[in-house]
Amino acid sequence: MADTLTIRTAGLVTVQDLGRVGRSRYGLPAGGAADQHSARVANVLCGNDDRAPLLEITALDFACVPSADILIAVTGAPADVTVEGSLRPQWEPVPVRAGETLRVTGIHRGLRVYLAVLGSFEADYLQGSCAPDTILGFGPALSSGDELVLRTACPPIDHPFSRIPLFRLKAPVLPFPTTWTIDVTDGPDRAEFADTGSRLFDAPFTVSPRSNHIGLRLQGDVPRRVTQGEILSRGVPIGAVEVPAGDELLVLHRGRGVTAGYPVLAVVTATGLSALGQVRPGQTIRFRHRTLDQAVTAHRTQRHSVDALRTRVRTAFDALRIRAPDAG
Repeated sequence: MADTLTIRTAGLVTVQDLGRVGRSRYGLPAGGAADQHSARVANVLCGNDDRAPLLEITALDFACVPSADILIAVTGAPADVTVEGSLRPQWEPVPVRAGETLRVTGIHRGLRVYLAVLGSFEADYLQGSCAPDTILGFGPALSSGDELVLRTACPPIDHPFSRIPLFRLKAPVLPFPTTWTIDVTDGPDRAEFADTGSRLFDAPFTVSPRSNHIGLRLQGDVPRRVTQGEILSRGVPIGAVEVPAGDELLVLHRGRGVTAGYPVLAVVTATGLSALGQVRPGQTIRFRHRTLDQAVTAHRTQRHSVDALRTRVRTAFDALRIRAPDAG
């Protein structure tokens, strides 16, 4: 009989990965983890392939119990992570014994927490990804009592001094500020806003409660298009900062449709998108202009930090004789 991870308190949790690459041509949104950096790091800390299935826990408390010994990593927003009531660190691998209750509670400052398991677990796939697609009804949120089939058993892992952390791998942790700074580059319609385009950077915007995985609605001093004429529906990227005729900005995220007809003032950078995936309704954000070269450099720096972490994880796992079957 296969070992499982049983959900005890579901809250709002889905099975995610890094989304569907190259499927926009078929009309499918990319989907995937809203905070790609935290999701990637969680899997790397477990020795998994970056794209392995993991859990995305949004805002609410969560609990689960494994039927076998497992090794997990919890990243993303700050939260209380406990095993049988004892506090455990985020952004480091943590052993959990069979039958012990793992809880993630009190998520704060950010919105989403990511839980990866050594070897990952079985998941259904659509067009190369297990990420939910709400339009097609694929990948609904998990419920209490649901069981995930574990792919790999974890060898016994212990430390002679239980109060000393077993791992100190120094994962690259995202900052979780009170006011978020989101990097953007110029959008294709920047010239249509003339001087009003600078409003994007002059004052903060507040995230509306009507925001979701499709996009964020932002309230503030909205830039105004100064040219006339209608914009035809066209392909839009993830991170497009759209300016409708009303009093809100729209920032498209990973669940966005692939076409739209609003002018695009700016585009959020890859590193900015991960940060944007953690912004809570009611929080404020400020936009910061970046050139394409600056955006690419920031992305490469972040990815290099993850690659360096992967090397440290492999070294630690080799020393502890932990086999990471999906490491890539």
